[in-house]
Amino acid sequence: MKKITILLFLFILGSAFTTYTYYPIDGYELTGIKRLKRLERIKNGEIKDATALPAGAMKSWSDIHLNLLDRKADSAMALMTIDADFQKEISGLFRGLDKSYSLTVLDISDVNNIRYAERNETAGYQPGSVGKLAVLNGLFVQLAKIYPDSWEKRTDLLKNKSVKAGVWGLTDEHTIPIYNIEKNTLVKRQVVASDVFTLYEWADHMLSVSNNGAASIVWREVLLMAAFGEQYPELTQEETDAYFKETPRKELTDLGNDVVNLPLRDLGITADEWRLGSFFTRGANTFVGDKGGSIGSPQGLMKFLVQLEQGKVVDEQSSLEMKRLMYMTDRRIRYAQAPALKEAAVYFKSGSLYKCDRSKGEACGKYMGNVTNFMNSVAIVEHPDNCKYMVVLMTNVLRKNSASDHMYLAGNIDKIIRK
Repeated sequence: MKKITILLFLFILGSAFTTYTYYPIDGYELTGIKRLKRLERIKNGEIKDATALPAGAMKSWSDIHLNLLDRKADSAMALMTIDADFQKEISGLFRGLDKSYSLTVLDISDVNNIRYAERNETAGYQPGSVGKLAVLNGLFVQLAKIYPDSWEKRTDLLKNKSVKAGVWGLTDEHTIPIYNIEKNTLVKRQVVASDVFTLYEWADHMLSVSNNGAASIVWREVLLMAAFGEQYPELTQEETDAYFKETPRKELTDLGNDVVNLPLRDLGITADEWRLGSFFTRGANTFVGDKGGSIGSPQGLMKFLVQLEQGKVVDEQSSLEMKRLMYMTDRRIRYAQAPALKEAAVYFKSGSLYKCDRSKGEACGKYMGNVTNFMNSVAIVEHPDNCKYMVVLMTNVLRKNSASDHMYLAGNIDKIIRK
């Protein structure tokens, strides 16, 4: 991360003020993610006095599908063609607002009559934790390279390969949920260097509570997969330590940058539309440097969502598994907190970054930066009545917590699409 000395730099990726989770709650047997077992017990009534799950969070693992398989032959940009009437309605929501509000929205309720609208779609923002989706993509790209002919071997590796955090997991104020199945106890704490989890669990920590340490650890493993290829599944901690000790920093930086960014280029997403330039923790910077800066745009992120639903992000099985990992099965925040979405399944990632300069004498605080105040929401929404759509909302509204804006816009976008 860039070091800023004059300005007080507050870097918060994801959603620090609440806990939310993604993978379908019946996924424990398939993934080994222990947190899911607890959610299953809550649903079954085995754990009392726990926060009730929202209605839209009750989908089974087998209930989640890709929505655009029938439009797989179309390019993302071909589907992202403005519908004039739809555009007029969506534009009306932003009347009087400045250009810090950028949006792409695609109504896929009827795959033969797709509607698209946009606002400042090419504007670039610091993506914050939304960038973790690029790390997830990189993970599945490398899994496919190691086991090109076996989906079962890919998921077995995710479930059974355990790796240690090390300094890569340091430091992050976000906690992770650690559930003991036998004792039925839950502890939430920050990642420590001695933590050991499976690849599936680290990926879940990266998404479910937006843990920055987990994101750097998953990214590290993607780098190692690229470096060791077929030898990666048997890679030991000692071999890992030796590799990072002996490999030049520039080589590590270049490879680390490539493994998350080149897969985006393969999807036709340009460097100006979406790229990652630095790991998510200071601990990772012990070994790798920053390169190229990070940026995201509504257009670039929508290209990713479209191809995810088409089953074109790596392949159909990988696209579907990534979508499952984005599924929100607990308390919702920001865009996803809109009451209108309560009954809907929401596949969601949020990210923020803010920066304060208190020398200006202005009000400034958490999620209320007066220099920058990025807040981004990426959502796939599926209502029970087959109303389905995708939204990328990116904002930089200074001196204001934009969570309420995101929730307000979510409700009104939903109303327009559903009427």
